Amino acid sequence: MSAKKRGKSARKRAIAFLLTLQTILIGINAKNRIQQGDSPIEVLIWMINQCIPVLKQATSFQEKQKKSLLPRHRPFKNQ
Repeated sequence: MSAKKRGKSARKRAIAFLLTLQTILIGINAKNRIQQGDSPIEVLIWMINQCIPVLKQATSFQEKQKKSLLPRHRPFKNQ
């Protein structure tokens, strides 16, 4: 495996780890909010609002990954 591919692979794993960590921290914070007396519905709405940016980041990551995997086409030459 080339150094460039290893670098991309490590970057993908790091991004996936950070997105997972963000999601876990949102869940922990939600549990704390419920324990402090917030209603479960309020906490659920808060969680959804917190997860939207995480989902946007994951989607952006997937789109960049797909673009990097697409084959590059050569320009068409008229004969």
